[in-house]
Amino acid sequence: MKKTEKQKEYDLIVIGGGPSGMMMAGRACELGARVLILEKNKHLGKKLQITGGGRCNITNAEFDVRKFLSNFPESKEFLFSPFSKFSSKDTFTFFEKRKLPLVIEARKRAFPESQKADDVFKVLEKYIKTGGGEIKTDVQVVKMSKNGNKIFSVETKNGEKYFAKNFAIATGGASASWTGSTGDGFKWLKKLGHTIKEPNANLVPLTTNDKWIHRISGLTLSFMTIRFIQENKTKLKKTGKILFTHFGVSGPLILNSAYEVKKLLEKCPVTASIDMFPDTEENDLDKRVLKLFEKNKNKILKNIFPELIQKNLALEILDLPDINLSEREANSITKLERKNLVKKLKNLTFEITGTLGLDKAIISDGGIVLEEVNFKNMSSKIYSNLYLLGDILNINRPSGGFSLQLCWTTGWTAGTDVGEKVAQKKKN
Repeated sequence: MKKTEKQKEYDLIVIGGGPSGMMMAGRACELGARVLILEKNKHLGKKLQITGGGRCNITNAEFDVRKFLSNFPESKEFLFSPFSKFSSKDTFTFFEKRKLPLVIEARKRAFPESQKADDVFKVLEKYIKTGGGEIKTDVQVVKMSKNGNKIFSVETKNGEKYFAKNFAIATGGASASWTGSTGDGFKWLKKLGHTIKEPNANLVPLTTNDKWIHRISGLTLSFMTIRFIQENKTKLKKTGKILFTHFGVSGPLILNSAYEVKKLLEKCPVTASIDMFPDTEENDLDKRVLKLFEKNKNKILKNIFPELIQKNLALEILDLPDINLSEREANSITKLERKNLVKKLKNLTFEITGTLGLDKAIISDGGIVLEEVNFKNMSSKIYSNLYLLGDILNINRPSGGFSLQLCWTTGWTAGTDVGEKVAQKKKN
């Protein structure tokens, strides 16, 4: 396909206006490249603006690169090169230089001081526009055309063709498809001869059929320990926050466990066990319960137990078939019944039946296999002018700012490479 005289050739076309695409476009523009972003949504950054519940967990403030990459156990060897160019510390510098100060919260999670994801989006949008980048929204790319080992054009759903010297796929993975991440990039890469690992829900809530959990939907426990047990052995143990839902359990603690739990479920059933008082020994907890009973001897348990734990959860525990103490007076509880209740508080169990699907996942794994990517500049090893960013890569990682940092790092690295190529060509 040949260009007509009216058709403009860009230095870079970025397909996808999410965090990695916006960062790459802005960086390339900053270095003098002519850049076009094509986004199929009506505006850029749709998923970015809802991250962290609208607050945007922008990165993780672990500034030691090796320690940071320990959170990417399956891919850290590939990531040392790009992260040596742009790390989480550089993310702080980038946004603070553009008058968006960051704050650090629990587990080193970093957020904009304003607590608004939209402010992050505005910084990136301004970064692109200041550099002269061109943005086209509501444009769906359907085809990429190649010539030998180079891509030379893309075609949109309405038949428009765009040409460039370099291209980037920043279309995201397959999670939360309602934001536009529908796995389009995976399809194009397959057609181009790349190897794609099919996506699966990664950071995703867990499901259970235990009705008592469904009935306390919306309840959060801020500090507790959960164990995942298989064949009477603890396979995984974590402490943190858990959210009960109408389908099971969620929250940061659960999301960061889902990948491993899902792998366990492939073998045989998994039971979850919650310790609601992880910093209290069972004997000490028994003393607390006994003291509560002695203080309220003639009162019914369902009226006094909420002094110890949240009311809705207290009522559900007291009504469990192996407890059944809800309507009993405190002075009628035997020592054995009390100790059984204390054991339940330290070992509240339920069966895990599975996970929600890709549409409910915060992050999915899958994507282009890493061996086919040149991580020095984030380019394809098959097509030298094709860059691969963010969630298009088959990289598993936890929540806590690691996903967005992957976007900033890959976008910056690729944008720098394009910008430097353009600058070098101008010199020659």
